[in-house]
Amino acid sequence: MSLKQLRITEISFGSVQQTDSIQLRYKILREPLGLQYDKSDLERENEDFHIAAILGEKVVGILLLKPFGKQIIKMRQVAVDTLWQGKTIGKSMVRFSEDFAREKGFTKIEMHSRETVIVFYLSLDYMLEGASFLEVGIPHKKMSKLL
Repeated sequence: MSLKQLRITEISFGSVQQTDSIQLRYKILREPLGLQYDKSDLERENEDFHIAAILGEKVVGILLLKPFGKQIIKMRQVAVDTLWQGKTIGKSMVRFSEDFAREKGFTKIEMHSRETVIVFYLSLDYMLEGASFLEVGIPHKKMSKLL
């Protein structure tokens, strides 16, 4: 399948695509750390915006945007299928999310980035904030970008 067929779009909570995105997030983000998702955490995601990269009918990328007040939104749970990593899908999702957040009136995106992907976010003009900290047992740094 060609990247020319890639669609990046908001998907609905409770949809088949959102269920598929949970499986993708588990495979990429949780399984390597030996972690599971808590059902109550997943239920609270109904308040988040779910941005997916879709090829054909397959979800190959996902990220969530969680509003914090009227101006700040937090990017979280960013995952791209291993078969599609390094092919600009992650950058396309982040750029889409920035435009999406800006259109909703947000002025800043924040995130807790795994240290292994900080260079990726720096390439998209995100700024580091503060010292490293542990989250889900691995080093992270807070990053942000004004929209």
